Amino acid sequence: MVLTLARPHNLRSPEIKRDTVSSSQQLQSETKADDSIKVDVIDEVDFVAYYEQTTGRLVVDPEQAKVEFGEVMASRLKLSPDGLKVLWPQPADDPNDPNDPQNWTDFRKTVHLIIITMSGVVPDFDGGIGIASIFSLAQTYDTTSGVINDRTSNWGIFLLGWGGIFWVMLVRRYGRLPVLFWSQLFALAFLVGATLAPNLATFAGMRCLSGFFGTCPQVTGLYVVTDIFPFHLQARKLNIWTSGFVISPFLSPFVFGFLVARASWRWAYAIGSIYNAIVLVLIAFFMEETMYDRHLASKPLQISTGLRYRFKTLIGVTGYKMAKYRPRWPEVILAPLDVAWRPQFFFVVLFEALVFGFSIGVNTTNVVFMGSPPPVGFGFSQYAVAGAYATPIVAVLLGEIIGRYVNEFIMYLHIRKNGGFFEPESRLWTCYLAMPLYICGFLTLGAGIQHLNKAALIIGWGIAFVAITLNTVAVYAYCNDCFPRRAGEVSALLNFARSVGGFAVAYFQVPWATKSGALTVFGVETALVIGLFFIAVPMTQLKGSYFRARFAL
Repeated sequence: MVLTLARPHNLRSPEIKRDTVSSSQQLQSETKADDSIKVDVIDEVDFVAYYEQTTGRLVVDPEQAKVEFGEVMASRLKLSPDGLKVLWPQPADDPNDPNDPQNWTDFRKTVHLIIITMSGVVPDFDGGIGIASIFSLAQTYDTTSGVINDRTSNWGIFLLGWGGIFWVMLVRRYGRLPVLFWSQLFALAFLVGATLAPNLATFAGMRCLSGFFGTCPQVTGLYVVTDIFPFHLQARKLNIWTSGFVISPFLSPFVFGFLVARASWRWAYAIGSIYNAIVLVLIAFFMEETMYDRHLASKPLQISTGLRYRFKTLIGVTGYKMAKYRPRWPEVILAPLDVAWRPQFFFVVLFEALVFGFSIGVNTTNVVFMGSPPPVGFGFSQYAVAGAYATPIVAVLLGEIIGRYVNEFIMYLHIRKNGGFFEPESRLWTCYLAMPLYICGFLTLGAGIQHLNKAALIIGWGIAFVAITLNTVAVYAYCNDCFPRRAGEVSALLNFARSVGGFAVAYFQVPWATKSGALTVFGVETALVIGLFFIAVPMTQLKGSYFRARFAL
């Protein structure tokens, strides 16, 4: 009689590196001569290494975990409160360990999600103030709205992308909290400088520097979400955080458009500065460091609840001391490049760059179309322009609600169909829902502008941004699942792609639409997006598992 206990079947799947298996588990075979019973016993499985090196393929079903790891090790896995899902990453063994944010209470996690979402609103919200003030700025500095767009909005968008690459390097070395605090402090200072700027050169410089420093939360947010929430909740929470920065460019034109119609544009920037100050206060007093060095066998610094420790963590002293245990500068600097070229990432991000990039172009040029007199534009008053910006706000909120349920439905359906395992490529099915809406929205928007049809303008604008919200959340979730150890680099590169993708659009969109018609412009942009969709998404879904195994980090 031969009896085998706790024998893992799938740990040597191509997605997992061989050295992880050999170091994380040891099989001992003991044979008793009297009854010939052979027992396989798993001494240990390194669940941290499993999570980081599976490149997104995770066992979620607790029953399947028994097959994957064996009965003994599966019994050690921590599950969700309903007992139906394995938690990834696995929280620290001590449920009261304050070091591990995965062990925090739901209220504490929600507070951090709210703060990081409000922080993510900052850069594009500040940039959108210029859209509401574009004609007033042109009048103050004795120039045209086109010059204001080119020197402030467009270059501000460009620096958002490069800022994200810079800040993520510091975040990996020194932690989330101090880098977030100092970046927002300088962003606030430069926005105050823009508010008081005596000339256009000073205003443009302050505005662009404010965007460079302010973009830090748009790359730190993905880190924070993955730090504090388990895998099966991350898409839902990413939906909230992503909706924050997608909706932010429209909030300021909507709110401040009414103000600038009756008061100086400097009041709009002053109120924007107040919002930045509120976010800074929330970061300083209520946010905590979420970076947890899970891979370290023994933590060199123990968490203290004292005011002195909190202050040292906020200003970066604690992060500076911990930096010696974290990746060195050469690795940190080259990390974004190390992620960017990998095929499981590159094609999908290129697709997202066009999807989101054209949306940025729409935001910076729609104000010109709506404010210019016929035959170029609608000739809206400032009040009408401000009111029109309620359209994308409602659309993004609607996209958030739809995305929340669609993404979870697809995830759980895929896990059931896939024998209890999750594969990152399942996230991309949401793109198939987003793209028909994108086609409908952009073409309707183009026809509305070309034929000066207000109803088509509003309907097309709204449908387009429902699609963009759905697509952006899906791409962020997919890329994060593929690179669980590189959330910061993933976020920075996506931020860079969407910013650079939208940087140049405002330069050519209005002249091209004036010459050839807006329907032609938006039709060509839609064709480019759909063409890249058919290249990138099906290929990634078909070959994604191969790409992740062959080109794993």
